[in-house]
Amino acid sequence: MTTAGTNSSLPFALSIIEGVVRAVLFDLDDTLFDHRHCSRSALAGVRRMHACFDAVDDSRLEAAHAGILEELHLEVLAGRLDLDAARIERFRRLYERVGIAADDDLSVRTAHAYRDHYIEARAPVEGAIPLLKAVGRHAQVVVVSNNLLKEQQAKMRDCGLDRYVDVLVVSEEAGVAKPDPGIFAMALDRAGVRAEEAVMIGDSWVNDIEGACHAGIPAIWFNREGLESPDPNVPTLHSLEPADDVASLILSVSSAAKGRG
Repeated sequence: MTTAGTNSSLPFALSIIEGVVRAVLFDLDDTLFDHRHCSRSALAGVRRMHACFDAVDDSRLEAAHAGILEELHLEVLAGRLDLDAARIERFRRLYERVGIAADDDLSVRTAHAYRDHYIEARAPVEGAIPLLKAVGRHAQVVVVSNNLLKEQQAKMRDCGLDRYVDVLVVSEEAGVAKPDPGIFAMALDRAGVRAEEAVMIGDSWVNDIEGACHAGIPAIWFNREGLESPDPNVPTLHSLEPADDVASLILSVSSAAKGRG
């Protein structure tokens, strides 16, 4: 883990000050809930459905699927596409990428198979539950997620995360998605805290880190891929373990205002 210096390109620098964090905001997918693991497990099942995927290596298939998923996820969040229809369209496009014109039956069967494997594989990110337990002894745990309410509730429930979460805010009910400051404002309001009394942890630099900082909330980047940081002054977590050490650092982070820009 790295800690912050006093100079940052983001609108708020971060400093370590004990005893000021009253709410910890977490992203859900690939921060607490292991979407990457679930997707890989489900894609392994999809591979077995059609020989056309044999010529595509795992990394290319994952990248193609992730790109299509993100495109359609934005359509779902905007209310322009039904979730079930998006799932079917996702696999029609994936087959198209490998040169197969999939009919409705094949696309539907593949979407259902992926969904079944995904649900079966649902699991928290390693260390997530112990960390939530440790954080929850000292501050409220708030999940802020770009998704549909029922979908995120089901993930949390299936993984046992829900019992450690005090507040759940999703873009569907907020009417805006991260990085829009409105969703962060709703989270702060529901937790009954000010921005300087909270900290955000998430894996998306744009949605979670820049979004939180522009809302006046200090942030910690969860970077388990070991990517190069866009701003080395922002604290970085590469793992959620050991829980007590990670919780101690999270709970000691506060913002030092430098001005907004």
